[in-house]
Amino acid sequence: MNRQLFFQEINRLLFHGKLNDRQREGILHKLAAFDKFEVTVDQWIAYMLATSYHETAHTMQPIEEWGKGAGKSYGKKIKQNGQPYTWPDKIYYGRGDVQLTWYENYERMGDLMGLPLLEQPELALDPEISAQILVEGMVLGKSNRGDFTGYSLENFFNPQRDDPFGARRIINGLDSAHTIAGYHYKFLEAIRKAS
Repeated sequence: MNRQLFFQEINRLLFHGKLNDRQREGILHKLAAFDKFEVTVDQWIAYMLATSYHETAHTMQPIEEWGKGAGKSYGKKIKQNGQPYTWPDKIYYGRGDVQLTWYENYERMGDLMGLPLLEQPELALDPEISAQILVEGMVLGKSNRGDFTGYSLENFFNPQRDDPFGARRIINGLDSAHTIAGYHYKFLEAIRKAS
């Protein structure tokens, strides 16, 4: 891919001519993760970039969830099954490019990546680690399953299916599915023009 042309296109299509150095740097971390995990399917790349664009409020940098889980079950010391925990003394609100939440998700992703995410959830804010979490959670990676919700990009983008609306189920039900599908098409257009 011609990266200069790619950045020129996304600057026009998604950033309204205001793509800044931090956004560019964040995208480069994701492109490096795609290379590391050997992700080459244009639709997958476009959808992961669209997800980051949405989940990071267009910053393309890993961020902490606004409100840090206030009012949400995962914003308390409770596991997904409703059981309380006392260790580690952390709250597993959304962090990173995909807003990783819940004790179990931090534990699973840490195990898969060989990182102490349960003990140090702030590691999900490191741009390189966050980009790798994005990929590992959205494709059939080391665990051979979609690690966020059980769905993966392979379920929605394959020779029989091209479904950026349904692909939102990889992250969060169908919340903002139309909006993210729109971002996906713009990133995909830029990728294909730059190929």
